Formats: sequence, structure tokens, C-alpha cells
Amino acid sequence: MNEEAPYTVGEVCTLMRLSPKVVARLFEKEPGVIIYAVKNTLRKRAYRSIRIPRHVYARVVRRFTVG
Repeated sequence: MNEEAPYTVGEVCTLMRLSPKVVARLFEKEPGVIIYAVKNTLRKRAYRSIRIPRHVYARVVRRFTVG
């Protein structure tokens, strides 16, 4: 299986010329998106890492493209 690596939020920001918050909101509920989340602990704050497979990115771009 020769699958390309998924995009990061930063890479999608560059491609779409949007802010990281907008990209995260746009893709967080899309089927197929990979979200790694770590909850709050006493010594570390919560964070999440979003990876956007290339086929999901293409699907969203097609949906929002005019014409």
C-alpha cells in the first residue's frame, strides 16, 4: 500500500490560505480525519493534533469550489 502522508493543519493553512482555527473547525467533523487528543492532567495542558488525509482534503475542496 503506497499511501501518501496526511496533511497537517499548518500545511492545509498554506494550501487554502486560511487560519489554523478556521482549518481546524472546517475539518474536525469530517469523516476520515484523524484527531489525536491528550486530556488535561495536573502538570500538562490538553492538546490535540489533527491529520487530514489527502482524499478528505480533496473532497472538502471540491465541495467548496465554485463551478
